[in-house]
Amino acid sequence: MFRSRARLRRRWVVLTSAALTTVALSVTLTTPASATPPNIPSKATAQAELNTLTVAAEGSMTGYSRDLFPHWITISGTCNTRETVLKRDGTNVTVGSNCAPTSGSWYSPYDGATWSDPADVDIDHVVPLAEAWRSGANSWTTSKRQSFANDLNYPQLIAVTDNVNQAKGDQDPTTWQPPLSAYRCTYSKMWIRSKYHWGLKLQASEKSALQSMLNTCSS
Repeated sequence: MFRSRARLRRRWVVLTSAALTTVALSVTLTTPASATPPNIPSKATAQAELNTLTVAAEGSMTGYSRDLFPHWITISGTCNTRETVLKRDGTNVTVGSNCAPTSGSWYSPYDGATWSDPADVDIDHVVPLAEAWRSGANSWTTSKRQSFANDLNYPQLIAVTDNVNQAKGDQDPTTWQPPLSAYRCTYSKMWIRSKYHWGLKLQASEKSALQSMLNTCSS
């Protein structure tokens, strides 16, 4: 059983008529918009891709550094990868001249939470950088690792609740799956597609977990 950790934001509301101060919960009412990374495969396609992935023992972390995966590079104008995903996955997002969001809302499909402050949102690497390193990216060039870390063409990046992303860390589906069980089907298809596209290996236990998640998909 996985648990999400909701963050409560509080603000002071001054009651001028009574010269009193009370604490109220700040709630933003928005219509959630699901984050939709591109090229999520169908169940049948994901199954075919899973069947072709190479199963091998997990590699070591020797030599690993996040700096070997240059990320949040400039994509267009002043917008970097993070800002591009925030605009893609958010609702009614407005940005300043530096492309940083100034307003909007973000629905996190991992846990079902909606946020109005982009500081509450992380951009998750679906297949974590360290997991990729252990699965074959240790032999890539830095240029290829940069392309992987900023992949906007396949379902490798998604806006989610920050502390849920931090709880995930670099775990694979054997030990971590989205707290919102209804999203595990989609998550498995994204994970499989990313590993397939980038030619990464997977462990036997990881493949078993992905198969169980994929079995919950209707299409």
